[in-house]
Amino acid sequence: MGFLYYRPLASYAETHRQLSDRRSEVVELRAANARLQKRLLISESASALGREARRIGYVRPGERLFIVKGIPEWRQLHSTTVEK
Repeated sequence: MGFLYYRPLASYAETHRQLSDRRSEVVELRAANARLQKRLLISESASALGREARRIGYVRPGERLFIVKGIPEWRQLHSTTVEK
């Protein structure tokens, strides 16, 4: 008699475990979605777009782009002269 109940009970337990796993996955995905939505709102602001554009090297119309090289060497040279 117990054998007849084993398979349905095992199937129920497995399904219950899978459902619990999926629920926790949904909670994690909702939290990740909320974080991404917040990042999207922040990145859509004009100042954030300007910072990102400058970070990748864009300049505004009418501005000139200057590329400065050798900054670490300059800092090293001037930090040693100041310490003396």
